[in-house]
Amino acid sequence: MKLLVIRHGESEADLLDVYEGRADFPLTERGHRQAEAMSVFVKKNFDVSAVYCSPLKRAFQTAVHLAEATAAPLVVEEKLMEFNNGLIAGLERRVADEKYPMVSALPVHDSVYGQESALEFRFRADYILSRIISQTAAEDTAAIVTHGGVINQLYRSFLRLPIDSDIFFETGNTGIHSWCVDDAHRRVMMANYTAHAEGV
Repeated sequence: MKLLVIRHGESEADLLDVYEGRADFPLTERGHRQAEAMSVFVKKNFDVSAVYCSPLKRAFQTAVHLAEATAAPLVVEEKLMEFNNGLIAGLERRVADEKYPMVSALPVHDSVYGQESALEFRFRADYILSRIISQTAAEDTAAIVTHGGVINQLYRSFLRLPIDSDIFFETGNTGIHSWCVDDAHRRVMMANYTAHAEGV
């Protein structure tokens, strides 16, 4: 099977210098254009059987473009929501950094400021990736439209990296990551493809 893991398009929060996370900002007009361009590329190059997405507006709106372009069913999954960043969601970065300073060396099971723990975040990724793989036939392609933080967790789950891995996977607006899964291998075929959005 193939999995297409896709970040949402540009959101209004990207222009405001705030911590987004669970703050529910919609796409900008440019974000909608990016989502349209991504959908055209995906339709041309892949036969998508289902589109899974986060319910947060920026991901949901991106996924609607893709579902409409491919005529694939749209499945909203709460476990694909971005990291629950608690009290800093939607706050201007400068204000949040002063009021809620970074806490280093936090145990993976612990959290601060009403956030979820690293362990809880990774468990969400492990759970939803396992479920999507189990629901996708060997010959099918499932698209997952979500957020940068979630994509990093899905990569770590897919590649079976440890929870405290310091490896970070870059992804731009509507960046596409293509993965293959079969009985013997898990392969990354394409990472952070964004050429469709150039000039948009």
